[in-house]
Amino acid sequence: MSDRERRAGYVDVWWRAIDDFAALLEATPPELWSEPTDLPGWDVHAVAAHTAHLEGVLAGNPEETVEVGRPDHARSLMSLYTEQGVVARRDRTADELINEIRVAATSRRTALLADPPTDGSAKPDRIFGGIGWDWNTLLRNRPLDVWMHEQDVRRALGRPGGMDSPAAAHTAAYLLESMGYVLAKRVGAAPGTTLVVDVAGQPVSAFAVGEDGRGAPLPAPPPEPTVALAMDRETFVLLAGGRRAPEAGAVTVTGDRALATRVLDLLAVTP
Repeated sequence: MSDRERRAGYVDVWWRAIDDFAALLEATPPELWSEPTDLPGWDVHAVAAHTAHLEGVLAGNPEETVEVGRPDHARSLMSLYTEQGVVARRDRTADELINEIRVAATSRRTALLADPPTDGSAKPDRIFGGIGWDWNTLLRNRPLDVWMHEQDVRRALGRPGGMDSPAAAHTAAYLLESMGYVLAKRVGAAPGTTLVVDVAGQPVSAFAVGEDGRGAPLPAPPPEPTVALAMDRETFVLLAGGRRAPEAGAVTVTGDRALATRVLDLLAVTP
């Protein structure tokens, strides 16, 4: 697959994720939009507002600048930035937010199909929060962000689903790539330590800490890894997404249990 085809695939997965998320919001009764999510300080309305904000910015809509104060749940410059989008939309109705998401995403998809980026390492003309992502990173990140927020809303509403979608597989694969970093840098595992992560629905992933102290993927799982973790996709996403602790017994551990505990405790790789 060429880089151009890969980027086109990201756009397709993002577009499907947008439609799934908007359809979920459309099916949510007004009285449930105030249900709290796993994201501190954000209810369903806030998650929808955040998504509308970022998709609107990427589609070329004007940026809002509003005073948000210093909310306890906004602990970084980026979280203060995203809080602006939520606060600016606090009085908008559910229909207005859903319409903003669909209109902005449609506009952006039309532009991407008409004039797709040819250089994935180039910087987009428009991006949110002043982050320094290139086209490859931006297009790859958007399906993850939208699908993660769909799942935030589903958990808040008690409406599980969406775990077998293209965006679900994309998100899990993307998050799995960080496990070498978790093992080597966050956990501080010694050179030669190996980790196998078996997430249902994904290829089994294996990582090792090299003599340089860095964690790198292995071409195949070793026969006797230092530690092996097995879990379903939802459990992995809850942990890697820093959302909430999974149910007891949701992770099967083989090998060094103390190391497994440290890996699981430090597994969250999204802000």
